[in-house]
Amino acid sequence: MDNLLHVVQYILNLGPSVMLPLALTIIGLAFGQGFSKAFRSGITIGVGFVGINLVIGLLVNNLGPAAQAMVDRFGLHLQVIDVGWPAAAAISWASPVAAFIIPLALIVNLIMLMTRTTKTMDIDIWNYWHFAATAAFVYVVTGGNVLLALVAAILREIIVLKIADWTAPMVQGFFKLEGISLPTGSTVAYAVLGIPLGKLVGKIPGLKNIKADPDTIQKRFGIFGEPMMMGLILGLLLGILAGYDFAKITQIGMSMAAVMLLMPRMVRILMEGLIPISESVREFLQKRFKNAGELYIGLDAAVVVGHPSVIATALILIPITIFLAVILPGNKVLPFGDLATIVFYIAFIVGSTNGNIVHSVITGIVLMASALYMATNLAPLHTMMAQQAHFAIPKGTSLISSLDEGGNLLNWLIIKIFQVSWGWVILATAIVAGLIYYFITRNKKAIEQ
Repeated sequence: MDNLLHVVQYILNLGPSVMLPLALTIIGLAFGQGFSKAFRSGITIGVGFVGINLVIGLLVNNLGPAAQAMVDRFGLHLQVIDVGWPAAAAISWASPVAAFIIPLALIVNLIMLMTRTTKTMDIDIWNYWHFAATAAFVYVVTGGNVLLALVAAILREIIVLKIADWTAPMVQGFFKLEGISLPTGSTVAYAVLGIPLGKLVGKIPGLKNIKADPDTIQKRFGIFGEPMMMGLILGLLLGILAGYDFAKITQIGMSMAAVMLLMPRMVRILMEGLIPISESVREFLQKRFKNAGELYIGLDAAVVVGHPSVIATALILIPITIFLAVILPGNKVLPFGDLATIVFYIAFIVGSTNGNIVHSVITGIVLMASALYMATNLAPLHTMMAQQAHFAIPKGTSLISSLDEGGNLLNWLIIKIFQVSWGWVILATAIVAGLIYYFITRNKKAIEQ
C-alpha cells in the first residue's frame, strides 16, 4: 500500500507538463505514428501546457490576493473557510484509499473505451484527484469502508466521462478544439445544472434579446470591446473593489489584459502538437473498426479558461460570490481559496450560452449560490477528511470546505447516496451496471468487428 502510494505521488509530482508529453508520445506510438513525429507532437503539447500554466499562474496569482483583499476590506467573518482546490487535492491524495485511484481510473477508462461506453480517453491524470476526493469523502462517511469508497470513485468517473462525451461537441464547436473533451471534475459538475439553466435564461423575454458575446461587444464598443481591453477594464474594476492603490490597480489591469491576449496563443501551440496525434488515432480506428466513431482526447479544462467570455464572466462573478456569501441565509462558507478558479466552473456555461456574458453571469449567480450551500453542508465531512490527513486547520476557524469539491454537485450527490442508506448504494450501482450492459449489448456487433 505504501509503495503504491509512493509510486502515485511520484507520478503526480512530475506535473502535467511532463505527464502530458509522455502520455501523448506513448499514445502516438500506439496508434501508428513514427517515434520522431509522436515525440515532436508530445513535446509541442508539453510546451503549450507550460505556457497555459504560466498564464493561469498570472491569472490566479492576481485574482487570489484581490479576492482576499475584498474579503478583508468588507470585514467578512463566516464560520467555514474555503481552503481552495490545492488544499482539497492534497487532503484527497492523503486519504488511505487514494493510492488505488490512478490505476483503477485508468482501468475503468480503458474498459469503457473497449466497450464503447465512452469516447473520451482521459489522459489528464492529475485531475484524477476529483475521483480521489469522492473516494475520500465516502471513506469517512462509511466509517472506513475501502470497497464502497472505490465504488463511489468509479461512479464519479463514469458520470464525468459521459458528461465529457456530451459536452465534446461544444468544446469543438464553440471553443474550436477539434477532437478534445474536458473531463475535469469541477468543470463538468457545474455543467450539469449550468447548461440547461443557461439555455433557459436565454429564452427569458427581455434577456433573450441581449447580445453580449465578445464579437458583439467589440462591434459596439470598438477598441474597448476587444478581449485585451475587456481584460484591462475588468482588472481595473477588480483592483478598485479590492481597495488597491493606483499602482496595484494598474498592475492587475495589465495582468488581466495579458491573460486575455496570451491564453488563446498558448492554446494554439498546444493544438499544433495535438492535431497530428488526433488524426493518427482517428485513422487507426477507421482502418480497423467499422463505424468506430469519434475518439476524444480528454484534457484539463485549462485549455478553455482563456476564452474572453469565460474570463470576463469569472471576473464579474468573483465580487458577486463574496456578496452572496454575506446575504444568503444559512450560508456559513467564506469564499476564499477557490474564488480565483471560478473560471473553471463556468467554462461550459459560457459555451452553452454561445459566449453571452450577461446570460452566463446570471446562470453563474445561481450556481455559485448553490455551491455555497453544498459547501456549507459538507463542511463537517471536509474537516474530518482534513484532520485524518493531518492538514492544519486555519487559525480562527474550526471548519473548512471548498467550492471545488464541497460545492461540487456530482460529489455532493454521490456522498448523499452513500450517506443515506445501503439501498441507495445498491440502486445507484445497479443503474450504472445496467447502463454499461445496455451500451455493451447495443454495440456488441460493432465491438466484435
